[in-house]
Amino acid sequence: MEDLDTLVLRTALGWHTAGLSVVLVTVARTWGSSPRPPGSLMAINERGDTVGSVSGGCIEDELIHRIREEGVHTICADIRPTVLRYGISAEEAHRFGLPCGGTVELVLEVVSAHSRLDELLLNCEKRLSTKRSLDLRSGHVTLQAGQRDGGPLLNEDILVTYLGPQARLIVIGASDLSRYLCQMALGLGFEVIVCEPREEYRASWQLDGVTLTEEMPDDLILRLQPDARTAVIALTHDPKLDDLALIDALHSNAFYVGAIGSRRNSEHRRERLREHFNIAESALQALRGPAGLYIGSKTPAEIALSIMAEIVAVKNGIGLLSTAPSTPSTSSSPSIPAISVMVAKPLYEHQEQILREPKPVIDSQ
Repeated sequence: MEDLDTLVLRTALGWHTAGLSVVLVTVARTWGSSPRPPGSLMAINERGDTVGSVSGGCIEDELIHRIREEGVHTICADIRPTVLRYGISAEEAHRFGLPCGGTVELVLEVVSAHSRLDELLLNCEKRLSTKRSLDLRSGHVTLQAGQRDGGPLLNEDILVTYLGPQARLIVIGASDLSRYLCQMALGLGFEVIVCEPREEYRASWQLDGVTLTEEMPDDLILRLQPDARTAVIALTHDPKLDDLALIDALHSNAFYVGAIGSRRNSEHRRERLREHFNIAESALQALRGPAGLYIGSKTPAEIALSIMAEIVAVKNGIGLLSTAPSTPSTSSSPSIPAISVMVAKPLYEHQEQILREPKPVIDSQ
């Protein structure tokens, strides 16, 4: 399953290739409460078909109506990008379906050969991060190597956005737990790869949308070279499979490396990696085990939920500060791993500061 940004870009390019006029809409900035964050994408064709969203409904309805009634080129005069800003007062809140006090600034551009969506999609497929600069005077686009993530930057002349590769999850081990975990990851827009060299486990394991490989886990990690949009989770409970993969993953750029197991087994794993493989303490600190947020998980599906929640939290920049409690698990099932309590704290203080700044005087259009 593709992530939403890739789906929007691919659909927009497909409509354009089919001869339809298409507008690509980007949330450039927001103030106060907003249903969609900066960088969110939506595409609308001349028929009013849409993919993606910028507000959750009502602004989309107005844009669709205007494009159907007035045409794409009326909104984007002379095929140049247009900036629309919706300043929501109490009176307007009901009309646009936005929280009172929220403001959304959108950039609309007509999709053309100058948009370079085909090159952008190719970069995403190659797992390259790209800086896309849209000239608001001409509609021309330049593409450069960019950072992994970043919010849009907008001034009078240019809109800069950053698009990175699809988030990817590498799962070591095919099991009921990994099936639930993969289903959740697919729904969240991750590319998912399951590594299972054991034929007896691999033979009956299959899930649409997931790549299943029989490579040894460490060989897979070395081949894929996990980047900063990749998470690695070991689920086999077998040190012969898990440990070497974890070692290579800890030396990669993966944003998350974790393994299931009891607290005691997790500590034994760290001791093995420290004593027999000379893994540095700083790398061991990055190993999340037992993996998952504490939610009182009992079943494989619940454990998968706790692990996926932790992966998403780390991906979104949430700091997972401490593990507790140290009381042993009282679960009646010895096959269910103990999962640590993790305390989450937002790391986006700069965003909170921005939201506290006075809002500009803006006219809704």
